[in-house]
Amino acid sequence: MFAKVIIDQDAKALDKTFEYIIPDDMPVIKGMRVFVQFGARILQGFVIELSETCEYDESKLKKIISIVDPYPAIKLEMLECMNFMVNKFHLKQASILRLFIPAEMREGRVRELFERYFSLNQNIELNLPKNAKKQIEIIQYLKDKDEERSSILNNDFGVSAVKALLDKGVLQEVIKEKKRSPFAMNESDKKVVLNDMQQRAVDSICENKTYLLHGVTGSGKTEVYMHLISKALSQGKNAIMLVPEISLTPQILANFKARFGEEVAILHSGLSAGERFDEWRRLYSGDAKIAIGARSAIFAPLENLGVVIIDEEHEQSYISESNPRFSTHDVASFRAKFNKCPLVLGSATPSVESYEKAKQGLYELIELPTRANGREMPQIQIVDMIGEIRCGNSGVFSNQLLADLANIINKNKQAMLFINRRGFSSFMRCRDCGYVAKCSDCDVSLVYHQEDNRLKCHYCGKQFKVLDRCPSCGSEHIKHGAVGTEQVVKKLQEIFPEVKILRMDNDTTSKKNAHQKILQEFKNTHPCILVGTQMIAKGHDFEDVLLVGIVDADQSLYQSDYRSTERTFQLITQVAGRAGRGQEQGKVILQTYAPRHYVYKFVANYDYKGFFKKEENIRQVACFPPFSRIVRILFADKNEENVRQLVKVCYNEIVKIKEEYADEFLYLDVMKSPIKRMQNKYRYQILMRLKLSKADEIESKAFETIDGLSKNSVFFEINPSNMS
Repeated sequence: MFAKVIIDQDAKALDKTFEYIIPDDMPVIKGMRVFVQFGARILQGFVIELSETCEYDESKLKKIISIVDPYPAIKLEMLECMNFMVNKFHLKQASILRLFIPAEMREGRVRELFERYFSLNQNIELNLPKNAKKQIEIIQYLKDKDEERSSILNNDFGVSAVKALLDKGVLQEVIKEKKRSPFAMNESDKKVVLNDMQQRAVDSICENKTYLLHGVTGSGKTEVYMHLISKALSQGKNAIMLVPEISLTPQILANFKARFGEEVAILHSGLSAGERFDEWRRLYSGDAKIAIGARSAIFAPLENLGVVIIDEEHEQSYISESNPRFSTHDVASFRAKFNKCPLVLGSATPSVESYEKAKQGLYELIELPTRANGREMPQIQIVDMIGEIRCGNSGVFSNQLLADLANIINKNKQAMLFINRRGFSSFMRCRDCGYVAKCSDCDVSLVYHQEDNRLKCHYCGKQFKVLDRCPSCGSEHIKHGAVGTEQVVKKLQEIFPEVKILRMDNDTTSKKNAHQKILQEFKNTHPCILVGTQMIAKGHDFEDVLLVGIVDADQSLYQSDYRSTERTFQLITQVAGRAGRGQEQGKVILQTYAPRHYVYKFVANYDYKGFFKKEENIRQVACFPPFSRIVRILFADKNEENVRQLVKVCYNEIVKIKEEYADEFLYLDVMKSPIKRMQNKYRYQILMRLKLSKADEIESKAFETIDGLSKNSVFFEINPSNMS
């Protein structure tokens, strides 16, 4: 027998199968990881095909050295998924296969954790001297306990006493595997009776289709998800549920654990290596039947899926912006079709692309237009910050926001303040010569973090000393940029010194379980103000939050991206939905310097359909997605001349394709990327905007052409979520 093996190396030259002989005594199965001789090295590989014949001279083939795992780590469905992703996203096979197993498992840095237990040997007759007090105490202890961990016996009774009983055969050793559990949850399940609209939604989602569940914030989408998963389990099937942020998993996991117990496993980057490995194995073995997590959970090793759910489907975090680059929606669609089960996309603010598909009948639209508790949506009050300046208030907070915060504090309730910018200030600039502190490896300004008194790059993580004088002209007149979460917290503490102010952003949640601790402290503290980035904007359900303040609503509005208005609408609607989820109606203060922008009219009225109609018209006229396709081909190299020459050659070839399909191209150009250098690599890009009729054909030709010209990785992005 022969095996076709993909070498576990992320190199373009190795992106193909290599044939090896399977030794007669080696039980190799498709999907297994194996060790093979590759040149002078011994490397890991993935077996993706078995055959009784070989394509090459058998005398030149080498034998597989050994099996890494006694089971196929890559299941057959995921091998099919690999083929799908290669064709859809133009990715290397090895880089895709790496997504399917925990990284530490692939690198051999994690394995099962075992513990020693001791119990009494009932076949040994006990005859101990009276002075062996500790040994007698151990025997009496184990008569009541049956068995105990060796570490506890050694600690409580002494190593010598335990060893003496073990040597006499009085104790017998048992080795048990210990599961590393990510969270200890003590929540009790809330018995919820679905309202009529929720029940209709659950009953409607039953076919092998894609469903768009459009429900306002607080409409009870999570309870619909739970009932769908319960229905899948009752049919003997499994389920995957994705959430966009790690910060959402503690609260959602607590609810799901209370409902489904040990059938739930969690997968995300915040777990330790051992926890991620154990959760993956629980899913692989079938001990857990529900996978919950962020983007990577779509690759959970579950078979026989009964439903796949993507919550907050509009979030751009579902698009991978680093290698390997892929769309979670497309992978989820593949897995749902493979398992012949429903795919549910849920959101209060669906993406324009998804809602357009629902409008065309490609998705089944299900709506939850009111809150599950029957309460009104929170009132959104728009505050003109230019008017505040005219009245003498040039501070971060409007007078209205400060008055409402004081009212919340007097009522012993809670508030959330949203600003999607972490750090203290967005940049440091010399007032005299205009010098801006930038990262040495990335073409971006450095963000000032007052807590650490450092300038930090939010792209590569490098840190620098804070400016006390300009390195260009020597001036001491240094100006700070736009405010971030740190500065908002500091100013709030000055205004309300007696109130607990919590902060939730990437800086405060870097440690394990930090999300959970912050959210738990917020839940238990009254009065309290939680300041945060988009981590606080979605999914959280706190009954006593009566006020949401949006400090800088315009931040995402003027980005050089055709989706900027859509993202502004989505973000504001989502964060506004955190208010008034209990018995009292909530209120939202939206601070803006552009109060007459059309997006705020739709936001204030929670008018998604009106916004969609306006946005659809703009994009249709301008020929932007979903009425066209944008293909971005990104080149990066440490040597600028190398990447510049390569992109020039590739662009000339794309021009030839354009000549062949002249009527199908809406736009074609080559340029430096908006962020010209990142992580010490120079970045150039080719941008194409294509009509939909032959977009697949043109995209495929472009990939084949450039793949043949480039020795290094070139990244293809379709309708990229981030154009920078």
